[in-house]
Amino acid sequence: MITRFAPSPTGRLHLGHAFSALTVWALATAAEGTALLRIEDNDSTRARPEYETAIYEDLHWLGLDWPEPVRRQSEHAADYAAALDRLAVRGLVYPCSCSRGRIMAEGGTPGIEGIVYPGTCRGRAMESARPGDALRLDLGAALAAAGPLPGYTETGPRHAGTHAVDAAALMRDFGDPIYRRRITGDTAYLFACPHDDHAQQVTHVVRGMDLWTTTPLFVLLQVLMDWPVPVFHHHELVTDGTGRRLAKVDQSRALAAYRDDGRTPDDIRRLVGLQGLLRT
Repeated sequence: MITRFAPSPTGRLHLGHAFSALTVWALATAAEGTALLRIEDNDSTRARPEYETAIYEDLHWLGLDWPEPVRRQSEHAADYAAALDRLAVRGLVYPCSCSRGRIMAEGGTPGIEGIVYPGTCRGRAMESARPGDALRLDLGAALAAAGPLPGYTETGPRHAGTHAVDAAALMRDFGDPIYRRRITGDTAYLFACPHDDHAQQVTHVVRGMDLWTTTPLFVLLQVLMDWPVPVFHHHELVTDGTGRRLAKVDQSRALAAYRDDGRTPDDIRRLVGLQGLLRT
């Protein structure tokens, strides 16, 4: 087993991150496998070096270690561009200049991961791309090119089993997803993450239930690119007193604050319900 913990350095790690990291390392240890750390710093508008430094500090404090060097997405823009070119020559991606306002005005509808793109720019050729354009996957063309998609294996507590990819549901819920962001040119999560899983030979993708719905898009890309489809494990989320998942955007209490209050790593394990992972 090779798995990974892949935080974004856009804020301080909180209890939800601790639960995810500890789960990744526990599963890897139980399988006598390898747990990797990957820094997903591909959001150039929000990633900060001080948050990356804090990630290392927090994980070391929890007693976790990993192979070096750590993969940092910001160092692999050329790799993503080359991989996207493979889709472009097959006519599976296209440039898009639409702002969010234009998408809403032209019929964008709510979907699982935001507004479903109505296909305004779908007819544009790659030769028409202009600086600042996004790059979108033509989902209908991609599904046709991929042919019958394999089932994927899920081992998490809520959806364990083998699952089929529902092409109609993908079209309805996602539309044409962005693979390269407008204005910044950053490679989007839906492309960079499965790309890196392949590059790092990840066999088991362990992540939170909030990302469960994107799994079929991962499988589609993996088939299109002739990458192996890993096993998926989506763990439950740590929530606050109102039942809402912890998130950086909500300024959820950072691990560092618990450390400053004199809490120990084993206290964190108890707080997130992983008493069975107490260190000896």
